[in-house]
Amino acid sequence: MIDRSVPRRVLPAPEPRRAATVPAALPVRPRTGRLLVLATVFICAACGLVYELELLALGTYLIGDSVTQASVVLSVMVFAMGVGSLLAKRFRHRPAFGFGAIEAGLALLGGLSAIALYASFAWLGESRPALVAFSFAIGVLIGAEIPLLMVLIQRIRRQDAGGAVADLFAADYVGALVGGLAFPFLLLPMLGQLTGAMVTGTVNVIVGGGLVLWLFRRDLSRRCRWLLIGANVTVLAVLASATVLADDFERTARHAVYGGEVRVAVQTGVQELVLTGPRTGSPRSLDLYLDGRLRVSGYDEYRYHEALVHPAMTGPHTRVLVLGGGDGLAAREVLRYRDVSSVTVVELDPGVVRLARTDPMLSALNARVYEDPRLAVVTQDAFRWLRGPASGDRFDVIVSDLPDPGITPSTKLYSQEFYGLAARALRPGGRIAVHAGPLATRPRAYWTVDSTLRAAGLRTAPYSAGGRLTGFAAGPDRTPHGVTQTPPQDWGFVLAARDREPPLRVDRDTPALRSLSTRSLQDAARDAERTRMPGLPPSTLPHPRYS
Repeated sequence: MIDRSVPRRVLPAPEPRRAATVPAALPVRPRTGRLLVLATVFICAACGLVYELELLALGTYLIGDSVTQASVVLSVMVFAMGVGSLLAKRFRHRPAFGFGAIEAGLALLGGLSAIALYASFAWLGESRPALVAFSFAIGVLIGAEIPLLMVLIQRIRRQDAGGAVADLFAADYVGALVGGLAFPFLLLPMLGQLTGAMVTGTVNVIVGGGLVLWLFRRDLSRRCRWLLIGANVTVLAVLASATVLADDFERTARHAVYGGEVRVAVQTGVQELVLTGPRTGSPRSLDLYLDGRLRVSGYDEYRYHEALVHPAMTGPHTRVLVLGGGDGLAAREVLRYRDVSSVTVVELDPGVVRLARTDPMLSALNARVYEDPRLAVVTQDAFRWLRGPASGDRFDVIVSDLPDPGITPSTKLYSQEFYGLAARALRPGGRIAVHAGPLATRPRAYWTVDSTLRAAGLRTAPYSAGGRLTGFAAGPDRTPHGVTQTPPQDWGFVLAARDREPPLRVDRDTPALRSLSTRSLQDAARDAERTRMPGLPPSTLPHPRYS
């Protein structure tokens, strides 16, 4: 039988429903709007990297060990950026409002991060938890930026995802380059860490908020628009108030850290210099801090400098080289010998030299050595100077009055390569005296210095000077004012020579000393040998061994 029924109409299967991307209603042409979004990416990326570098710099300054702080900040921040990218999904239906809210929060947190870290250190004595918390929070907000910007730029003009991602990341990376260069060369020297972070936050909130409230204003409901306006105005008001009060805050925080007699506080291109104590009176009341570390205490610095300098002066000492020691105190001890014809001080920071020349109390403590015609100053990195044109000079004595090997930026000055350069600068029979950090509290670092000197072809005589009367430290063992912490009880030194093990003694023609004698040196050498840690590998540039 033939089926004569009316044939059914076959309808095509419905296509899967696509998530529609509604074009944004912009006050400008799409091409201009797209360029404005990419410019915003550029500026926000620069701000984000400034926050990151500011956390790294301040974390290193307050906590020490730049390698550890860099690892903590970078790893936490990168992890948090991944978390932020996932959390951005919650705002994908309101990308303009989400991006505006994120930028307001990022500007507030980033702008106040430096002042919060410093406050934590000054009044709580510990800034590591704050460092981790701010690294995580800022990383979350930075990580949420790109997904939302991807949605916004696609709403302006639909393009393939690969092209949009390439454009966004190109703007992001170039902005990061600009921010990375602006931080050390512009913001830090001109504004300092605290004000620099707050100015960056101000730029961040103006650019991020301006993009949303003007370019994408038609995408915002009335309620969202007023919420963003209120948030941005509040952030600007907070940052402006904090900027105005920054100087008062710094003074108050410094008093909390250093005590109430801060006379000089200056940020050089190398470090922060703080000088405390009365303007008149005995220099014994003076304290000099470099990057928060108590470097000189007028009360007992003579114990350190006598032990560092005078054992090395036994023997010929016509020409002397002092590496570091811009405070002039090691040079003071050297110039007490009338037969010294020249002293060369190689100091990285000209600000230390300037302070040692001009401050009445510090110049009194160093016996105004910079007025002595026998003394010459070179403001340069000691490693570079030893490798440079002056590498042909030869000296009878080299005094290495450098920061503790436990400070990461100083490790190259305690390397086998550095001591090889120093040994090359010695005359036959010359000696080198090295400050090697406290022996009692950091014996591994101390004996690594000894091992490194031996690896450079030098014969060594280890010793120490005990009886510290204050927390005077050439290392990362500063103690915030009001925080109880046991300071190191000694200073460790190593005397070295190329030809033979140098004798530990003071000659009869040595100027009168207050804390040192041949017997005390020999006793200190015997005590040091009891703590020897044999078999330690030397520290080199590619493999630093200090911790």
